[in-house]
Amino acid sequence: MAAPYQAHPSAVIDAPCTIGAGTKIWHFCHICADTVLGENCNLGQNVMIASGVRLGRNVKIQNNVSVYAGTVVEDDVFLGPSCVLTNVSNPRAAINRRALYEPTLIRRGATVGANATIVCGVTLGRHCLIGAGAVVTRDVPDYGLVTGVPGRRRGWVSRHGHPLRTARDGVYTCPESGLRYRETAPGVLRCLDLDEDAPLPAALAVGTQPYRSFQPAPPKA
Repeated sequence: MAAPYQAHPSAVIDAPCTIGAGTKIWHFCHICADTVLGENCNLGQNVMIASGVRLGRNVKIQNNVSVYAGTVVEDDVFLGPSCVLTNVSNPRAAINRRALYEPTLIRRGATVGANATIVCGVTLGRHCLIGAGAVVTRDVPDYGLVTGVPGRRRGWVSRHGHPLRTARDGVYTCPESGLRYRETAPGVLRCLDLDEDAPLPAALAVGTQPYRSFQPAPPKA
């Protein structure tokens, strides 16, 4: 019987592991034993998934990413090209710290940009967005927008990845989806129209306009 997933012939898949239906594994990937990959994931070229790692459903991992032991990746997470995940804060080749891996939790809908580094022991909140090249050393709240070295929260983003700039009567509105958001406490943003763990309705799950079309026009010289 054919496998319910697709794997390029160059991929190495160690047994035992669990790979969900509809998942695609591309060139030169290595899936280590005792991993769990959810349904409809897509692993780009040269991706390594270490033993014990669990990926949720619909996880998209771009080229040249290693997901090390101690990492949990929930549903709908996007890991950008060449982003870096770690599992020991003070690695030394002469010291075995395999029993001391520091867990990293990447929660539902989070995005990690290209070449960003996530230092282990942190939680990336639901639907947060880590900008390209950022270095994250602390927890990120749901919907947090983090950029820079070291990474700092610069504001909020919607579930569609748009910065939420201006609140009217305390309510932010996503320019693409129309979904509304409110700060329910300092440093806590919540969607007023969907639960943070609810999937997007089908009508909102397909983009129709480019990102820059939603951005304010630059001031005239």
